[in-house]
Amino acid sequence: MGRFFTPAEVQVAASAFDQAEGLVGRHFRLSPDEIKAHRYDVKTLAFLESHEVRNGAFAHLCKYQTGRDRKDEETAPGLHFYRICLQDNRILDAVERGTSFIRLSPLLLYIAAHELVHIIRFDRGEIAFDAGEEDRDKEEEKVHGITRTLLQGLRQSEVGIVAECFDSRYRLGDWVN
Repeated sequence: MGRFFTPAEVQVAASAFDQAEGLVGRHFRLSPDEIKAHRYDVKTLAFLESHEVRNGAFAHLCKYQTGRDRKDEETAPGLHFYRICLQDNRILDAVERGTSFIRLSPLLLYIAAHELVHIIRFDRGEIAFDAGEEDRDKEEEKVHGITRTLLQGLRQSEVGIVAECFDSRYRLGDWVN
């Protein structure tokens, strides 16, 4: 299965998601309560189910639905939440390989912001979670652009380096219903 985050690295991830919530909220003009209304949780590799593990991404976004029969999707929407599945081994490998210029904190901030942008866009209906491959590719480009824009105001040059390094050469996220 690979390497897992240490407790200290888990805290870095938690801080990255806290910071990303603020950045994404400001970008989309959402209050902290409105951001919290988008139901999601974050799991690290040690706590993922086998279907939540992906080899080609830093994070994998899953959508879980409760309170209804999937056949009744149109008439009884039920509740849903997203799980952001961090792939610790892939993230740590990228930091190790890019040790001279990639740091864990800015990489996790980029990943967190990127995944939260996806969640906001899904919940707003800007794209369907179960979109086809061509639409997913277009969505990834849009989300990368939005993520770069909302991180531009930060004074951390390392975040900009991450944005450039992982722009289109590395698969940042994946989503599955």
